[in-house]
Amino acid sequence: MRRNYSEVNQLFFFKSINFCNILIKNMLFRIIFILIILLGSCKDEKGKSDFLVWENYLGDKGRTHYSELNQINLTNISNLEIAWIYNSGNIDEKNTSQIQCSPIVVRNILYGTNPSLSLFAIDAKTGREMWKFDPENSKSNGLGVNRGVIFWDDNENGRIIYSSGIYLYAIDAKTGQIEKKFGDNGRIDLRKNLGRNYEDQFVLSNTPGVVYQNLLIQGTRVNEGPGSSPGHIRAYDLNTGKLEWIFHTIPKPGEYGYETWPKDAWKYAGGANSWAGMALDEKMGIVYIPTGSASFDFYGGDRKGKNLFANSLIALNAKNGKRVWHFQFVHHDLWDRDLPAPPNLVTIKKGFKSIEAVAQVTKSGHVFIFDRKNGKPIFPIEEKLVPKSNLEGEESWPTQPHPTKVPAFARQEFKESMINDMFGDVKANIQDFVKETYHSQKTIREQWYSLNSEQFTPPSEKGNIMFPGFDGGAEWGGAAYDPKNGWLYVNSNEMPWMYRAKKNISTNSKKVGESIFQQYCMRCHNKSFEENNNIPKLINLKDKIGFYDLEKIIKEGKGSMTGFPKISQIEIRVLAAYLLDEDSIKLSSNELKKIDHKLSPYGLDSFGRFLDENGYPAVKPPWGTLNAIDLNKGEIIWQVPLGEFKELTEKGFPITGTENYGGPIVTKGDLLFIGATKDQKFRAFNKFSGEKVWEKNLPAGGYATPITYEVDGKQFIVIACGGGKMGTPSGDSYVAFSLKKINDH
Repeated sequence: MRRNYSEVNQLFFFKSINFCNILIKNMLFRIIFILIILLGSCKDEKGKSDFLVWENYLGDKGRTHYSELNQINLTNISNLEIAWIYNSGNIDEKNTSQIQCSPIVVRNILYGTNPSLSLFAIDAKTGREMWKFDPENSKSNGLGVNRGVIFWDDNENGRIIYSSGIYLYAIDAKTGQIEKKFGDNGRIDLRKNLGRNYEDQFVLSNTPGVVYQNLLIQGTRVNEGPGSSPGHIRAYDLNTGKLEWIFHTIPKPGEYGYETWPKDAWKYAGGANSWAGMALDEKMGIVYIPTGSASFDFYGGDRKGKNLFANSLIALNAKNGKRVWHFQFVHHDLWDRDLPAPPNLVTIKKGFKSIEAVAQVTKSGHVFIFDRKNGKPIFPIEEKLVPKSNLEGEESWPTQPHPTKVPAFARQEFKESMINDMFGDVKANIQDFVKETYHSQKTIREQWYSLNSEQFTPPSEKGNIMFPGFDGGAEWGGAAYDPKNGWLYVNSNEMPWMYRAKKNISTNSKKVGESIFQQYCMRCHNKSFEENNNIPKLINLKDKIGFYDLEKIIKEGKGSMTGFPKISQIEIRVLAAYLLDEDSIKLSSNELKKIDHKLSPYGLDSFGRFLDENGYPAVKPPWGTLNAIDLNKGEIIWQVPLGEFKELTEKGFPITGTENYGGPIVTKGDLLFIGATKDQKFRAFNKFSGEKVWEKNLPAGGYATPITYEVDGKQFIVIACGGGKMGTPSGDSYVAFSLKKINDH
């Protein structure tokens, strides 16, 4: 049968439509398939999104602090209330104990630690205790702090890996019993395998490492005085506890970076340790590890050179520990500019191109961003000339790196125009610049004129201002990253500190004791012996403690205080005599020479926060901030004060912000949660604008990074309230929040 032209056209038209429908269906199928694959790539082997659970320290191994949960959101945040409180026990009665732990939740069980570093498991829905593990050393001195724990699926009950003091423990996640087959009867001594006599080392771990396949990759904390332990990175088999590989952060002959130290520095130099935590890209098989300064923190005449891999972000092959790339943030550090927090794994968008990157926040208040694969800076970094040291024997490095694109999120120099004049030209309270009196006779302005204030000015006998202070800028709480909008959220301190170098002179036992104190103790205790930030007073110490008890504390540490096992017995006796104001220790000239030879040529004569006579920072507010940074554009989107002094607000002053310790988390519910502040409050902010939308008083300061998770369809927010910093009382509680009505979303 013949078809006319119109019929043919109609037939072609309908066939075309049919063909197009098939194409569209196929395209839709492909798009859906690709989306499924992409979504699946964000999930673990159990099919749960990394961003829907909180089974890893800080949320995931990329340390994003981010959650996809959105039951709690901007529309119902006012209905957030306390769901349960768990009291973990063992508060120090003198308010020196802390909880810095950011817990994890696995199979509806929350795991965390208490002030004495006992491990506990509680029902994540109710806060009911299920078990508690008290390590053998729970009553020991020098345990340090613990910021989190690790879960490893051993295909049985699972294991919790956590640290207490010098030991790393493996604990059955279901029963709380120690895994006897791991390491030496269930634990690893972190002092071993460092190439030195382990009994002379003070080494512990305050921050969890990462798990890659069956390996635990772990950093450590060491003391910061001369003769400290090296900060080598180690990987252990999670089944057996066997050491699998080690990366020398102070290189040996033939290793990359050896020439950046004096000959054979690996035999005596210490520090260059990773105490702040690390991030892992499991797909690439690369672990990103930030490190701290080399020891002694404030004098480097015995470690001339750049000192790799101190103050560096090191990218290592997670399987074998081989260096992939590195970047050093401070060359030959003389300012204790440790990298303070784990890096964040992020994605940078440039046009239509996406770059898998790693972002590192610093104490100086900067964000450095690198290509994860090769370490190339995403934004330009330039080397800037800095002042030269005038201390005898010191050779400071002539330049320091500076990012050029992302603006600093903290002020960079304490200028005269920034002197705090809220109460007029008041006297300075300089804590430890004077021995006999706590208050200076100088005004803030007069004190400011007497000091060096330029960035990267090396320590001097004149005295320097460090701004941002020795605790940041950014601190160990770290930053949160929202992968949806590409923004980084980081809290910052704006506290000026003062410090002054002094030549060590050993002319008699009293002077030797003072020199030892300046070298080992001044970093935490001030010279006036008055209480400093919940650190116990040393004044009139002889009325509180005996000679031999004090010797034990010096050697082994106490609480968060590090021990000094490498100090000789005679040095310990001399230091104890100095602290107790005893004149009974007499030294021969030969003994004086031996001690003098071991001491650094310079110690710290003074060290502390720069405050006014009212106890407020000597710089104009803000004193603490919360910041949102668009990493794609390299721009700060918003900045708001974080925390307040109520007594100042009531007098009509704008909100000032406070010092803060502990980081934020960010959620799909368009919220950012953070404790951290001296006013002991827990707050939620609109993540787009920085507007505060909710706050609650905590039973003690929440100086820890919170977490969020879901149980039986209900979202919880939990924060540890350990207090014990910035003059605030200690606590032992974990507080959980949830909505009054879960259907309000």
